[in-house]
Amino acid sequence: MPIYMDLHDLPDGITAKDIAEMHQEDLKIEHKYNCRGLTYWCDERRRTAFCLMEAPSEQAVIDLHQKAHGAIPQRILEVNEAIVESFLGRIQDPVKSQNTSLNIINDSAFRTLMVVSLKKKVLRNKEFETLNAAIRGYHKSISNIVSNHNGRIVKEKSNTYLMSFDSVTNAIQSAIKIPEIHNCVITPDLEFKIGISAGIPVTKKESIFEDTIKRATNLALISKEKVCISNEVKDLYESENQNNSIPNEIDSLNVQEEKFVAQLMEYTEDNWSHSNMTVSDFQKSLGYSKSKLYRTMMAILGKSPNSFLKEYRLNEALQLLDKQNSNISEIAYKTGFSSPAYFSKCFQERYGVLPSKYSKQIA
Repeated sequence: MPIYMDLHDLPDGITAKDIAEMHQEDLKIEHKYNCRGLTYWCDERRRTAFCLMEAPSEQAVIDLHQKAHGAIPQRILEVNEAIVESFLGRIQDPVKSQNTSLNIINDSAFRTLMVVSLKKKVLRNKEFETLNAAIRGYHKSISNIVSNHNGRIVKEKSNTYLMSFDSVTNAIQSAIKIPEIHNCVITPDLEFKIGISAGIPVTKKESIFEDTIKRATNLALISKEKVCISNEVKDLYESENQNNSIPNEIDSLNVQEEKFVAQLMEYTEDNWSHSNMTVSDFQKSLGYSKSKLYRTMMAILGKSPNSFLKEYRLNEALQLLDKQNSNISEIAYKTGFSSPAYFSKCFQERYGVLPSKYSKQIA
């Protein structure tokens, strides 16, 4: 039977005790709707609550809540049980809340998410095996750092990690330590791209934590020498640490910069593969003049619009080469380059090797 997570916006005056009582009312009649309540999360500060329930359909969840206490959820998502546990750390009531007359769980579902991407700077043949071995060796070290800071690795794919933390401070401390692994190993052609954002699991999006994952991914993509965090994460860190400033290893974006990055990435993701896409298209989409767009991108990303678009396409091309499902010409056109020759030239300038030679190295 499917698992659903729902969102309830809490009216003023509603407490964790009230939510616990409503949860008990659900449990009393859940059998009538072929449902099974698993647990819930309540955040009095942010005025949200989330229920996790096994049910035959979304409508069954609505009908149960309506009959039990009348509180209809604002949003319902079908979720994967294992993914929920990876993000939130549990799919049942906490042990301390069991075997009591009323399970009051004042436990927020708000999480800090971190994306860590290990990127190869160059792909020269003589360093290729050493580089890949170093990347494989980092996995255990990264896992240990995250675990030691009460975090969980939700997903790991293509040298990119998605992690979940209960506190901003733990996430930032992990983010500072992870690149230190690199300093202990001689792999100069590898860089760590790290972004941190925070949010709730259920929004208007179709997947759990989708908004927060997207923001963290974007922040990792644009990060330069330092870890890049959202403005909200910065504020939360300072709140958790008695208004102490964020560490020097961290860069934060303000609200307007975050908005710009979100618009830039959304437009890029929808159009990057079109070979006729130009900087003028960025200007029109974002509503910026040529000079303002250049200044803004240099300030936030450290790249000009042309350099950003070229590097984005080359990164996508590298991923396609790693999959080995297409030849060089196909990849060139798929990633928006005007010709295979121009693609090969750009790829060699960026990675220090022709794409044809790189493809043979990984074959």
